[in-house]
Amino acid sequence: MSNLPDESFRDTIATIDEEGHRRFIFPKKPSGKFYDYRKWVSYFLLLVLVANPFVKINGNQFMMFNVLERRFNIFAFPLWPQDSYIFVVFMIVGVVFVVLFTVIFGRIFCGWICPQTIFLEMVFRRIEYWIEGDRGAQIRLSKQEWNAEKIRKKGLKWLVFLIISFFIANVFLAYLIGSDVLIHMVEEGPENHTSTLISLGIFTGVFYFVFVWFREQVCIIACPYGRLQGVLLDNKSINVAYDYVRGEKELGRAKFNKQEDRAASGKGDCIDCKQCVHVCPTGIDIRNGVQLECINCTACIDECNTIMDSVGLPQGLIRYASEDEIEKKAKFKFTTRMKGYTAVLVILIGVLTGLLFLRTEVETTILRLPGQLFQHKGDKISNIYTFKLINKTSKDFDSIHFVLHNIKGTIKIVGEPHLKVPKQGMIEGTLFIEINQFLLEKDKTKLEIEVFNKKRKIQTTRTNFLSPRSFE
Repeated sequence: MSNLPDESFRDTIATIDEEGHRRFIFPKKPSGKFYDYRKWVSYFLLLVLVANPFVKINGNQFMMFNVLERRFNIFAFPLWPQDSYIFVVFMIVGVVFVVLFTVIFGRIFCGWICPQTIFLEMVFRRIEYWIEGDRGAQIRLSKQEWNAEKIRKKGLKWLVFLIISFFIANVFLAYLIGSDVLIHMVEEGPENHTSTLISLGIFTGVFYFVFVWFREQVCIIACPYGRLQGVLLDNKSINVAYDYVRGEKELGRAKFNKQEDRAASGKGDCIDCKQCVHVCPTGIDIRNGVQLECINCTACIDECNTIMDSVGLPQGLIRYASEDEIEKKAKFKFTTRMKGYTAVLVILIGVLTGLLFLRTEVETTILRLPGQLFQHKGDKISNIYTFKLINKTSKDFDSIHFVLHNIKGTIKIVGEPHLKVPKQGMIEGTLFIEINQFLLEKDKTKLEIEVFNKKRKIQTTRTNFLSPRSFE
């Protein structure tokens, strides 16, 4: 039993103490090549995230997820409730892409792309460093009594965090209800939209709670993705990893002594400075191996490279690498498993592309009125229908009318003969279809009805027409 590795670190998490109370993480401010790359990626993604609901293409909001009305805009492509199957396929494509990305690159999504990480590490923590100082200063301030300095710094930080949380809540609301609706509500004033103001307050409170108190526990406790990676990762997946072969060698890690020849001593290159632990935003020790708490943020890579430079040892003790690369010096290979996920992804993208091309600009439904059979009108048979027409485009339809295609007859719309449908709007109504009884060979006839806007045909829909069984 003594030869088994010590796995006791997996029994606890860094954010909970022995008594089960919240233990706050005070990570050291990162610096280095990867951190600089992450900053530029994060600023770009933040700009995209904020701009998405306010950018329009052909009159359509670039991104919108109106769950209440089941209306979504994906890359300015509007999806109505009738297009829900397309949205489902789109979401499946996203899931398969994340799965494939995880199998190859591990949890890199969390460290570089996830909005939670970007907001926490690149917005809120940077403000925290600016107001309270680096790791040591933050720890001292936390232990300090509530004097004027602590009240001033904490109060300023919490106020700034509240303002940013309110801003994020507004952007989030723009995704949900649409930027035009949000701007209209702001112009009319909060007193006219109390329910929206309450929703905005709830969103602000949630974001404030997450970024002030819950923080990295979202990644450790709440997010299922960390547990998903335990199923998806294998020895060939690339992760932020500690090279234990080089770091431990024969005698293990030891403090640095500039008087000894470390290469000849048999000691590993890890000098046990614990800087990789101090800089970690989730408080883990990367030297313990792959852990669900690791978000692949690369802060430990930058910090370790800095230490290696200072003691004259090669960089890369902590780096992007697979288990096989570290242990067996094996080069990366695109495995059969990865090829399988790629094939599934390509097929799904093909299906999604086909569905988008086949999607119509107009959704017309014509149904017989429930409980009604047919009426005799001289030598004609009449059926009554209800219709619903949805305009999915960003253009108004000024003159909609219906024409029977496969049989001679007349269509009479109750009310205006020519209908107007606003852009991204819907109309409902009632119509009668009359057909000469001598043209009807069966008691149920399939009708093809063409939908025109002025002279342009925009859709063909189908319905049933009932008539007597036979005519003598």
